[in-house]
Amino acid sequence: MENLEKVEKIREKTGVTYEEAKKALEANDWDVLDAIVYLEALGKINNPTGGSYTTSVETSKEFKEAKADYEEKSKVKDFGDWCGNVFEKLMQVKFTVTRHEKEVLSIPSLVLIFALLILPVTLPLAIVGLFLDCRYHFDGVDNVSVNVNDALNKASNVAEDVKAGFTDGKKNKEDK
Repeated sequence: MENLEKVEKIREKTGVTYEEAKKALEANDWDVLDAIVYLEALGKINNPTGGSYTTSVETSKEFKEAKADYEEKSKVKDFGDWCGNVFEKLMQVKFTVTRHEKEVLSIPSLVLIFALLILPVTLPLAIVGLFLDCRYHFDGVDNVSVNVNDALNKASNVAEDVKAGFTDGKKNKEDK
């Protein structure tokens, strides 16, 4: 747009004189928007009558309902994604049972959780397994939390200590 066209555009939109429009454009490097803001700051432009301008968005009832519905579905979707991620991790992380350095059993940790919830003998069998030299640990795609495996190792060591104490006590009784 040429300078003359810019002057005419400002005159058209604001109602100022040719000279005022030209001075405002020259003061603002011929930028039309900056020139209009400049004229407003000088008080040369009267605010429009019969209308209003606002930066807030007025919304209809239908829009508000649609927005609330969308936000609710997003929460459900986010929860569903979270559940899917947890399920995937529980399938990837394996619960492994070893005895004398040989792997006896390796199952997804989700199966272990179901077994603990559904079969009441699972935990007692695991405790008996500790006394039969079984060791338990979790293996996974990512590095599985060392704290859990440390706790399982400590439980195995305690079972070995109890076993050793029992057999030592039995030998001492036999010696007497």
